[in-house]
Amino acid sequence: MHKFSLLDLSPIPEGGSAADALRNTLDLARHAEANGYHRFWLAEHHNMPGIASAATSVVIGHVAAGTKSIRVGAGGIMLPNHAPLVIAEQFGTLATLHPGRIDLGLGRAPGTDGATAHALRRGMEANDNFPQDVIELLSYFENAPDDATIRAIPGQGTHVPVWVLGSSLYGAQLAAHLGLPYAFASHFAPAMLEGAIAAYRSTFRPSKWLAKPYFMMAAGVCAAETDVEAAYLRSSQVLAFARLRTGKPGLLPRPVKDLSVEIAAPVLAQVNQALSCSATGSPETVRRELGALAAKFQPDEMLVTGMIHDHAARLKSFEIAAAALRDIASASRAA
Repeated sequence: MHKFSLLDLSPIPEGGSAADALRNTLDLARHAEANGYHRFWLAEHHNMPGIASAATSVVIGHVAAGTKSIRVGAGGIMLPNHAPLVIAEQFGTLATLHPGRIDLGLGRAPGTDGATAHALRRGMEANDNFPQDVIELLSYFENAPDDATIRAIPGQGTHVPVWVLGSSLYGAQLAAHLGLPYAFASHFAPAMLEGAIAAYRSTFRPSKWLAKPYFMMAAGVCAAETDVEAAYLRSSQVLAFARLRTGKPGLLPRPVKDLSVEIAAPVLAQVNQALSCSATGSPETVRRELGALAAKFQPDEMLVTGMIHDHAARLKSFEIAAAALRDIASASRAA
């Protein structure tokens, strides 16, 4: 692991607003930049009461304008919700405004429920055209020939780096086939992580975009001064995820001392398994657990994420994580 990055969902906390969430996102991005994070990614989710990043390209522009050097991008844009040309124009505009700093990660899922997906894609075919859409989108970022019928303006010639995102073998195989970097959503779906890494690396085909495989894994993180404090702070995310899993999404809850009182045992077991690719605890614990993940899966880059109700505590958590990740990256480069 040579680089580390941060994924933010712009969580809207209980007692707060979407405006608070977006202010916190920019503040977090500035802290991430100061602490050595390589990228700051935002994700597209719709009809989620506790997530403020639905208009992902708009938030990316806000963050990029408010920072100086950190790469800013989508982790990701759910491409089935959009026409590829529109995304090319949006990210071509971002890359024109902030050259050399914009990433575009693409996902195949709708990022929402069925009814909302229908509202987003009204009038569009329901067929799975994801591979073709990715290829079309890539073409819009290239230098357009003189006789091109359709151009992304801005967009053409910007060569925005495109990533494939996934939580199964499908995305790994597509990224390998196209010769693109690949990011796995192990922070909430770790079951197929090892298989996806193997499939991606073993079948990768070099391309004009990438000469060799580049794999990024995602991991949850919640760090504090003590293990006990970190477990308490993390309860907000566990509770939010449990409510989402049971069809009751809401604002990011305040932390609780006993999750077993709030969540039925079978649901809690499922949530703990889904969020198991993570590190929670004191600086020493987080360093050890993130180091173990890096040693086991050997990612080229690690993307950490975590939702904490108190913004100051969230800043501190990612500061602690950055110190641990710097040590791990330095050790990896020295090896």
